[in-house]
Amino acid sequence: MLTKVFGSAVFGIEATTITVEVNIDKGIGYHLVGLPDNAVRESSYRISAALNNIGYKLPGKKITINMAPADLRKEGSAYDLTLAVGILAASNQIKPELTKEYIIMGELSLDGSLQTLKGALPIAIQAKKEGFKGIILPKQNAKEAAIVEGLIVYGIENITELISFFDGKTKLSPMTINIEEEFNKTIDNTEFDFSDVKGQESIKRCLEIAAAGGHNVILIGPPGSGKTMLAKRLPSILPPMTIQEALETTKIHSVVGKVKDNFGLMNKRPFRSPHHTISDVALVGGGQYPQPGEISMSHNGVLFLDELPEFKRSVLEVMRQPLEDREVTISRAKFTVTYPSSFMLVASMNPSPSGFFNNPDSPMSSSPHEMQRYLGKISGPLLDRIDIHVEVTPVPFNKLSEERTGESSKTIRLRVIAARKTQTDRFIDTDYTHYNAQMTVKQIRSYCALDSNSKEMLKSAMERLNLSARAYDRILKVSRTIADLDNQPNILPQHISEAIQYRSLDREGWLN
Repeated sequence: MLTKVFGSAVFGIEATTITVEVNIDKGIGYHLVGLPDNAVRESSYRISAALNNIGYKLPGKKITINMAPADLRKEGSAYDLTLAVGILAASNQIKPELTKEYIIMGELSLDGSLQTLKGALPIAIQAKKEGFKGIILPKQNAKEAAIVEGLIVYGIENITELISFFDGKTKLSPMTINIEEEFNKTIDNTEFDFSDVKGQESIKRCLEIAAAGGHNVILIGPPGSGKTMLAKRLPSILPPMTIQEALETTKIHSVVGKVKDNFGLMNKRPFRSPHHTISDVALVGGGQYPQPGEISMSHNGVLFLDELPEFKRSVLEVMRQPLEDREVTISRAKFTVTYPSSFMLVASMNPSPSGFFNNPDSPMSSSPHEMQRYLGKISGPLLDRIDIHVEVTPVPFNKLSEERTGESSKTIRLRVIAARKTQTDRFIDTDYTHYNAQMTVKQIRSYCALDSNSKEMLKSAMERLNLSARAYDRILKVSRTIADLDNQPNILPQHISEAIQYRSLDREGWLN
């Protein structure tokens, strides 16, 4: 008897429906075709043991299984449940009528229970697109898949529940969630808050500007000055994610199995902080079977690179194209996948190998030559993509010992949200520009027009401080953001003046 059941394969962050055709005929043997990998081939052992342990059996006949399309590689153990249901239906051990209405996925344990799978959200989205009635998958993934409206989602703990359901003996309870309630439940709960930070008012102002315009930022200062502490608090002042951004982010984390079991929709902006020993493949994504890297896991959030010069140069250089295009394309001989990677880069670094400025009072000061060589580990093209460079100095004792708390993240975030709304209205007619950091040269000329006083100030500053030509557009972008925070339609001289302060590494002789 021939029967068909349906599973799904995930490539990139999109899913493709897989048709599993099971034919049982006279003879003996188990033949699995359709370009399965080793994990799929091994499924026969798991299926046989699981069925025996729940009172069913693998038919002692010739079983031929085709996973179509046959030229698409099938990976992972999540097809166990799909194949098991197909075998049971083809051998008349369960009624086959309902099996065609659902996408069925899950890895089987030897006792018939189900293990969690990766990519539940993309699979559910594709099932809805193709008109399936519902999706059946492990209970741990049910909440994640239930984000998709108009699709029945059944979460089961073991294959016995599914067999009883298809035979009409029991009913399964569909998983339902209120997306809006889920999205808003913990949106304002932040682990870190700017009110905890003593002093560093100028750096907090700098990070507020970075958050408001989506600008990349690098913090330069000695150990203990608060660079990491400040960076960890940046997500708390970023605007809340929209539903669309939350879905995009959840899809990426779903593909790598990083969505928590008790939480379907990610509503907080991700903050990723990889160690400096990371490889270039782990950072941008890839591998034999491509997976998203850290920059895609940071999509719609923050990627924090602590001790930037300690990263391998090859690792840093592969970020240049994703920073510009805000997506990563990974090509292989037979397929190409694209992962979104629109993130804010926040980097921190010491100004020298010893960690201290060129200060004769410091017991570990470095020479200007050592400092220059250390800073030289970061290429000019990468620095060119970082809008804001700011020096972080240690906090004095009188600031550390103050009792009063600083301005809260919630208060700062309100100003950031207002500035982002101004930018949303400004770029409403463009598809690829949403905030100031994404402006093209043409948009800079259009939205960053300067009056004569501002032009003269910028010209004077560039000549006096020996600022490089590449700093020009960055200063205009940052000054546009500062004007938005001040609710000013035009860039004023004070906005230009403040923006110039945030180009430390462009100053010739900065180390002298």
